[in-house]
Amino acid sequence: MTERGPSLSAEHGRSAVQARALLRGALAAGLSLGSVAVLVVVLWISSPDPDSSPGEAFHAAAGLWLLAHGAELIRTDTLTGAPAPVGVVPLLLTALPVWLVRRAARDVLEPEEGHGAPSAQGAFALVTGGYLLVGTAVALYARGSSLSARPLSLLFPAALVVAGAAAAGVWTASGRPLGPPPAWAPVRLHEAMARSRFARRAEAVGRSAAAGVAVLLGGGALVAAAALVFHAEPVQESFLRLSGDWAGRWAVLLLALALVPNAAVWGAAYGLGPGLALGTASTATPLAITGAPSLPDFPLLAALPAQGSGTPLNWAAAAVPVVAAVTVAWFTVRRAAPAHGEREEAWSPRETVLTTVLAAAGCGMGAALLAAAAGGPLGTHALARFGPVWWLTGAAALVWTGALAVPVALVLRAWRLRGGTPAEAEVAEAQDVAPGGTDKARKPGDAAEGERRKARRTWWPGRGARPEEPGAEAAPVSVPRPAGPRPADVEDEFEAYDFLPTDPWHAKAPVAPATPTASAAPPADSDPAPATDPAPAAPLGPAGPQEASS
Repeated sequence: MTERGPSLSAEHGRSAVQARALLRGALAAGLSLGSVAVLVVVLWISSPDPDSSPGEAFHAAAGLWLLAHGAELIRTDTLTGAPAPVGVVPLLLTALPVWLVRRAARDVLEPEEGHGAPSAQGAFALVTGGYLLVGTAVALYARGSSLSARPLSLLFPAALVVAGAAAAGVWTASGRPLGPPPAWAPVRLHEAMARSRFARRAEAVGRSAAAGVAVLLGGGALVAAAALVFHAEPVQESFLRLSGDWAGRWAVLLLALALVPNAAVWGAAYGLGPGLALGTASTATPLAITGAPSLPDFPLLAALPAQGSGTPLNWAAAAVPVVAAVTVAWFTVRRAAPAHGEREEAWSPRETVLTTVLAAAGCGMGAALLAAAAGGPLGTHALARFGPVWWLTGAAALVWTGALAVPVALVLRAWRLRGGTPAEAEVAEAQDVAPGGTDKARKPGDAAEGERRKARRTWWPGRGARPEEPGAEAAPVSVPRPAGPRPADVEDEFEAYDFLPTDPWHAKAPVAPATPTASAAPPADSDPAPATDPAPAAPLGPAGPQEASS
């Protein structure tokens, strides 16, 4: 039992790694499917009078799971008997499978100790393949039920959503690299992406665009919440009218919660201007609601404004894109003209404008993608189109952010650089703290550090008592000082030095001690001059005067 077992060959080890990656993708699909199935089965069990069998409940769970990936469902149990499409995806349900796929792809490239890892391309293909295998089985199981998926929608966008989530996980595990570009890209793009400057600009564009989209979503959620509060009475009536028992009300409440991210996107599209389509013949915008909407009875839809022209309260929704544009400008200027000393140089106005425009384009693309995901058909006739129009929403977001963010970014850049560029400020600071600078230019250090310096310098050799104090005796000096009065800056022994001499002590020429000579001796009848610092007499030897030892 203690002997080392035979090691696997390279071929067997590679097969085990690939099987583990495929299993992780299938496990992610199973977890997301199990979560939806448990929710549906609990609601079915809690219903006091269910009108369906357990098999139909599981078919409904399978259809709802496919809808969470973006697949379009076909509902057959309608009042007229004609099949009706269901294309509005509850975005809160989409968050669960996307997170699980991303995590599975990331964990495959970050294996535990003792396990290998496939390549990035292999991890992407294996995790995506394992997930889609389970998805194919679920689609075949739901085929022929009251909620079956349209075959083409299983490829686009359902399979694309899974592949995008797996690619995000691989990119995260690889350190979020940027590039390299494809082989067919021009040479100038390859050269630009090879520079670190391009990476910094791309990071600034991504951060600014993501911040703008986040503000649009937050503002849209605020608009939707305000509408729900303002129309609280019709919302409550719609909620109570849909179901009479508590199980049905819980189902309606959970469906409304799953559509909360959709409502945030609807509010953002409403504030941007294009609004959202309430059918093929009606549109809701801040200016007015045109046409006669034919909407199903649902609490979130009961919060829509009444027909007619908009009021100043409706026009206030336009503050959402304004705040998003200012946010894009602020995040761009944080990199274009950062705080003092963080970068060597600031960006030029041209670079700032270009980065802001690219960030506005990214914000527009994000808004268009969310608008496409938040809407869809709910029927074949009047409700064949419901939700925001994706290309109008994206274009409006681009125009709002581009038109407002560029001048705001230039103004913020000029304001942040009003004291000079960071490089000039660093040079001025270095000149201020250099030896010989004025006291006002020097920056005061920490108070505790100053006290410690003062305490250390009070015992510095050669700093005796004050000469003006009565009874003070000169301290013994171990190092000779040049003759002459002491400088004024060292008169007070308790005053700390600002700067010490930079010359090394051994580079200074020693001062030769004065030796008495015959020619320099004073006459006998003259008064001797008082010596300020008497030196000991040098003994005379037979060979002449000798130097006094210090």
